[in-house]
Amino acid sequence: MNRFRLAVSLLALCALAPLGASTAQQSADPFTMDQVLSYSFVPELVAADHADRIAWVRIVKGVRNVWVADGPSFAPHQVTQYTKDDGQEITQLTFSPDGKHLLYVRGGDHDANWPAAGDLAPDPDFSTVQPIVTIWSASLAGGAPAKVAEGDAPSITDDGRVAYIKDHQIWLTTLAAKAKPARFFFDRGNASDLRWSPDGKRLAFVSVRDGGDHSFIGIYAGADAPIHYLAPSTGRDDEIAWSKDGRSIAFVRQPGRGGAPEPILKDVPHPFAIWTADTATGAGREVWHSPDTLLGSWPETPGNVNLHWAAGNRFVFTADLDNWPHLYSVRVDGGEPTLLTPGNFMVEDVTQSRDGRFMIYSANTGSDASDDDRRHIFRVPVDAATPVALTSGDGLQTSPVVAGGGAVAFISAGAKRPFSTGVVGMDGQGAHDLNGGALPMDFPIDALVVPKRVTFQSPDGLTIHGQLFQRDDGVTKPGIIFVHGGPPRQMLLGWHYMDYYSNAYATNQYLAAHGFTVLSVNYRLGIGYGHMFHHPEHAGLAGAAEYQDVLAGARYLQKVPGVDPNRIGIWGGSYGGYLTAMGLARNSDVFKAGVDFHGVHDWSSFIDNWVDKGSKRYEQGDRDAAMKVAFESSPIASMDSWKSPVLLIQGDDDRNVNFAQTIDLARRLDAHHIYYEELVIPNEIHGFLRYTSWDQADKATAAFLAKELPQPAH
Repeated sequence: MNRFRLAVSLLALCALAPLGASTAQQSADPFTMDQVLSYSFVPELVAADHADRIAWVRIVKGVRNVWVADGPSFAPHQVTQYTKDDGQEITQLTFSPDGKHLLYVRGGDHDANWPAAGDLAPDPDFSTVQPIVTIWSASLAGGAPAKVAEGDAPSITDDGRVAYIKDHQIWLTTLAAKAKPARFFFDRGNASDLRWSPDGKRLAFVSVRDGGDHSFIGIYAGADAPIHYLAPSTGRDDEIAWSKDGRSIAFVRQPGRGGAPEPILKDVPHPFAIWTADTATGAGREVWHSPDTLLGSWPETPGNVNLHWAAGNRFVFTADLDNWPHLYSVRVDGGEPTLLTPGNFMVEDVTQSRDGRFMIYSANTGSDASDDDRRHIFRVPVDAATPVALTSGDGLQTSPVVAGGGAVAFISAGAKRPFSTGVVGMDGQGAHDLNGGALPMDFPIDALVVPKRVTFQSPDGLTIHGQLFQRDDGVTKPGIIFVHGGPPRQMLLGWHYMDYYSNAYATNQYLAAHGFTVLSVNYRLGIGYGHMFHHPEHAGLAGAAEYQDVLAGARYLQKVPGVDPNRIGIWGGSYGGYLTAMGLARNSDVFKAGVDFHGVHDWSSFIDNWVDKGSKRYEQGDRDAAMKVAFESSPIASMDSWKSPVLLIQGDDDRNVNFAQTIDLARRLDAHHIYYEELVIPNEIHGFLRYTSWDQADKATAAFLAKELPQPAH
């Protein structure tokens, strides 16, 4: 029978029974997709610098609200009362240093895959009024939030002056009633990273020039003084850290973009240096520079260099010098850095104690062998390699902030329990959740499975990690490979700290509860297993080496007891969509069906966008060779062997992967008479902003896999 193209109706999908079950079967289902997607998610947690007060964002079914808790008890209370799934993000919670004022930004696209915030917000609510990115003030004494200004990235002083970004320039307003925002001053660059001086009288900022090929650190002290640019050079300066007395600023410098074209098919070093400059004169000097090696390159884990001005005249920063993202300390007057966090693990979220004597951080290590696929909180003095664990166990703790009163707050989750905020003492004692907002009564916490950490070998001998979602009920089931996006991500043994992957975790739990065994594959290019794993040779457009890890995962899954080796599917989004399409194109003999969320299908179309100046330069470098390899590393190069059906899902306002990638693939599937379905969501972006969009897409994923990989008859 000839197969045909089908445009999936969103309304029909919403009406589908779980995995195509009968009415009688539905009543026996452990839970619905709606139930498992009703989890609570905490994307952001902040603390005041000089007050025992914390705040966080909580999202349930797309409804976003701000919560606050005050020490020493840290009893939580909700300070905003939004009730709609309107797709308008709440981000950038910002306390004044004294904790008396709290700002937040509503709207925009602060997407966690490839950040791309703009002045105008996307319109996922299908409104006829174009939404605007706005700064709001949440009343901590009660009352409704008040709009402060249209803009982004606020920074606030104790006296209520608010500097922020609008149209790439710096603006100023106050929290006073009827305040009139105005441009603070003019700078020829695109401004970012606004940092008030400790006394609140001067503003430091990054000024990005000429499309990003160089940047300066500027200081504005008032209309009667010129902007001081600190040791201006051809380099790219970033990551501002004020000294406590306000007399100096530390920053990170990378070489400016330029010179002969870098190889496209081979990784090369990208060194960086730590500088300090006098804020009165602008004179600066280099304190330390990384070696000109691959391991000395700019770190690409969260926070990048994470530069802090610490006690004892020390700078603390992140680097990959021993193949792992670790914290190092160097004296302000220079010298060799001290490794503070030795071991085979990754330091991720980093903050500093109020007295500057300790660093608080999350890392994928602990007393249990499986902790390399978890996160726990640690502290370490800034001058000695003596870290101490503050949390442990089979849960995950991320995003630490110093909450005051000797307490550290963090975001917490488990294998079954979704997100909450927690607090622990600086001595590691008294860890507990704050219970800010209860789960829905029908959330299926007891019906979820605890994923199992597994490892397997790729054909070239590399050890690959994965999480196996399996119910041991004696039934032989289809298997599903899940591949994450990014690709600098690590899937974990619990609910993920990024919303995109917490939705994927919920979907994998749903699939495991409804007749599938799921293996989530942490392929090379991901984080958590060292710099060289994160930066492998011949990966992506330079050869797709990571695909062998995905195929190795499928071979492993085929041998898992209780899995039917002839019914293996695959799904993933973004880079995971690319790898899904690769699996279907290259190995339809293994992958019998797939769901491709907004994947890349033709690497060659990206070459001139990603390479410095691209084909516009006389010096081409290895561009021509790279175009060939990039095409051959793409799914569309293997269309002749693509036989398996696929569901294509994408929002047509995607800012990260152009919608044309999916259109192009659909036309090629048509030409090769390959069966596909499509779910296109108008006005949605890459990381869907509305709960209803995720609900539609995840239901469509489950329904498609069930249809193409049917359960055995009983």
